[in-house]
Amino acid sequence: MDKNINDIKISKTFFRVASKFSEIDQKSECELNDESYVNTEMRIVSVIKEHEGIHVSGIADILGITKGAVSQELLKLEKRGLVIKERDETNQSRLLLKLTDKGEKLYDVHRAFHHELDELIADTLKGATEDNKLFLKNFLDSVEHKILNIYIK
Repeated sequence: MDKNINDIKISKTFFRVASKFSEIDQKSECELNDESYVNTEMRIVSVIKEHEGIHVSGIADILGITKGAVSQELLKLEKRGLVIKERDETNQSRLLLKLTDKGEKLYDVHRAFHHELDELIADTLKGATEDNKLFLKNFLDSVEHKILNIYIK
């Protein structure tokens, strides 16, 4: 007996997959020079790399965490030799953040991890038509937009 598409709980499947991706992301650790780095550290390193010269408030806004939490993590990253702070020439009370060479290497290791996830998706989509891929992309963008507008304010 064929099930009608409405009987298939797409939202449950979607939530399970999203939860698994989130779980992988939260539990992920990167190794660099026999040191282990947790997800929060890698996320902050990634934000600094992708927004060089960003400040604490900017990181907090992007990651949706408090400035205090960012400051605590930055102290750890600075002690581990991943991040340097420089005074903002236009606002002396503000510190701008940049990665050290070691921080750049950690970013590369973290990007390689995300590349593996990208490959998993690409492999899963092998054989899909461009129209199917476009539909899926538009669907995911629409779901994200609705979640942001309805549940996250």
